[in-house]
Amino acid sequence: MTVIASHINLLVVLGPTASGKTRLGVELARRLDGEVISADSRQVYRGMDIGSGKDLTEYGSIPYHLIDIVEPAYEFNVFEFQRRFLEAFDDIRQRSRLPVLVGGTGMYLEAVLKGYRLMEVQEDPTLRQELASLTMESLAGRLRSTSPRLHNTTDLLDRERLVRAIEIAAYERDHTPEPLPEIRPLVLGIRWERSVLRQRITDRLRARLGHGLIEEVARLHAEGIPWERLEFYGLEYRFVAKHLQGELNRNDLFQKLNSAIHDFAKRQDTWFRRMERNGTTIHWLDGAGDPLAEAMEIVSRKRHDT
Repeated sequence: MTVIASHINLLVVLGPTASGKTRLGVELARRLDGEVISADSRQVYRGMDIGSGKDLTEYGSIPYHLIDIVEPAYEFNVFEFQRRFLEAFDDIRQRSRLPVLVGGTGMYLEAVLKGYRLMEVQEDPTLRQELASLTMESLAGRLRSTSPRLHNTTDLLDRERLVRAIEIAAYERDHTPEPLPEIRPLVLGIRWERSVLRQRITDRLRARLGHGLIEEVARLHAEGIPWERLEFYGLEYRFVAKHLQGELNRNDLFQKLNSAIHDFAKRQDTWFRRMERNGTTIHWLDGAGDPLAEAMEIVSRKRHDT
């Protein structure tokens, strides 16, 4: 195994959508005898290739994990991501190779980097009956009082997710999870000047639409995935589903989806800045320069750290 430093056992490559993190992560894995673990909440689903940006051709001979592991009807979550990440991490380390975590889903990244102690929680019928008569405002207050460290604020916007979050928080309050292995990461991030990233997002969306994104969503629906479920899988699937149902024409699809992805990239950047404020050290690379050379220089410096 190519050693970065004795105190580092995980390389992380993060960045906003369209930043080029997959290409960089794969190339670093190739040079450092590594294997890629995806930290993308949609790439876990089989058949959701174009909209989730899997770009599997970029991997070549580099092994990858947590891509194409469940069917679209399956409800994947951060708990399962953490469990499957730990399995892949241990497997890669057992074979004396370097795990390279690559992605932009902030909650998944923090589940690893902050060591969220997540547990599998079964439904609690008694608690659900108790919560059934409460308003959304009361449920939100209940969740905040039960779980001061709220990982996912989107839980506050949907009643079903809110009830589930309360259920999980109540269980975690009364149970002790299994200890996690020690994660010692080196975190690299790709950064672009905002106008350049916007153009990259626009160009990539145009290419995806030209390469079958609409047809991919139509196929998923034809295979039994309801429109409502497709909207759950992120912006591309949400807006294309509306287009296929006649709610958006082709021009409005492009314009509205493009704008929504730009806003999403801003939210990702905000999440990464919050990670830094909360103690995660991110070594930022210039996307417009030579991020691979810059990353390898950081790795080289870390080899000499004690």
